[in-house]
Amino acid sequence: MKLGDVATYINGYAFKPKDRGEIGLPIIRIQDLTGNAYDLGFYDGEYPEKIEINYGDILISWSASLGVYIWNRGKALLNQHIFKVVFDKVDIDKKYFVYAVQKKLDEMKMKTHGATMKHIVKKDFDAILIPYPSLNEQMEIANNLDKVSRVIVAYKKELQLLDNLVKARFVELFGDPIKNPKGWEIVTIGDVVTEVRYGTSKPAVEGGKYPYLRMNNLTADGHLDLNDLKYIDIPDDEIEKCVVRKGDILFNRTNSIELVGKTAVFDLPEDMVIAGYIIRVRLNERILPEVFSQYMNLEALKDILRSMAKGAVNQANINAQELQSIKVYIPDMGLQKQFIEMKEQVDKSKVAVQKALDEAQLLFDSLMQEYFG
Repeated sequence: MKLGDVATYINGYAFKPKDRGEIGLPIIRIQDLTGNAYDLGFYDGEYPEKIEINYGDILISWSASLGVYIWNRGKALLNQHIFKVVFDKVDIDKKYFVYAVQKKLDEMKMKTHGATMKHIVKKDFDAILIPYPSLNEQMEIANNLDKVSRVIVAYKKELQLLDNLVKARFVELFGDPIKNPKGWEIVTIGDVVTEVRYGTSKPAVEGGKYPYLRMNNLTADGHLDLNDLKYIDIPDDEIEKCVVRKGDILFNRTNSIELVGKTAVFDLPEDMVIAGYIIRVRLNERILPEVFSQYMNLEALKDILRSMAKGAVNQANINAQELQSIKVYIPDMGLQKQFIEMKEQVDKSKVAVQKALDEAQLLFDSLMQEYFG
């Protein structure tokens, strides 16, 4: 059945910047659904009733970042580029519908238009086909997928708790980075580096020799994500300028204001190449890479990075000189090594949890393929 025959899709309202205040109902934008926003706005005026959303409503973002969501944060107002789904045409289980649309997101992405903000037009959206079994079958399918989803969520939560343990242990060992209660020597990043270099601006190529790390390959919490890895060819006489090796620090110098400054340790045995929006940092012997990366990913440091970043709308920048001006404390080397030993033990636990998570995700994906094609 076509999506257009399943339900009515109500688009949000085009709120203007002047409409956003500090009291009233929250205005929900795409970034508020994806978790990439730090500046929720509110509206305290009259509005069309159709843009009001409440607990349990199904929302579909159809521009920039395509996605389907179950709203669970109370009464709010819907911004443009998001549909509220009104189930007024056929009997369909809400959760089944969410899973069906989730499976069709890749198909929707192939139908998007636009050079800057990609979006799917309404007629193409309405024409997307989803299976439409009996209501009992829909509920059974949704229940089966819910069971596996809960397992996936539990494993992800376990990974997050392990990350939180590392962060807590870091502050316990070394103290708050701003107050520096343990009285560590304070230096600038420039004092502890042996080299700071930008990546290459060359484009990725099909079948390239080297794996090519871009800013999306660094996660907001300081890990490497190689799910969408591109490749690149670099001449032998240029490779040393942009190659990264085990122990190098990767710093994302250009991104949105929320994500600029993502920092990770490159801990893989295989050489890779970094793109121009990443800075390669090599440290001297005074501070260990894992300690430095953990320091840079503390929330207090992220606040500093966001405050110093400058640039155009949706793109903030911190250059190499500014990076090197940031203050960093130098803990006792014995404590640094103690932290690394603890983190290595936690990482072993994370490997086991990640393996279980991958298996659960594989089961979920196979069920989605079986149910929705």
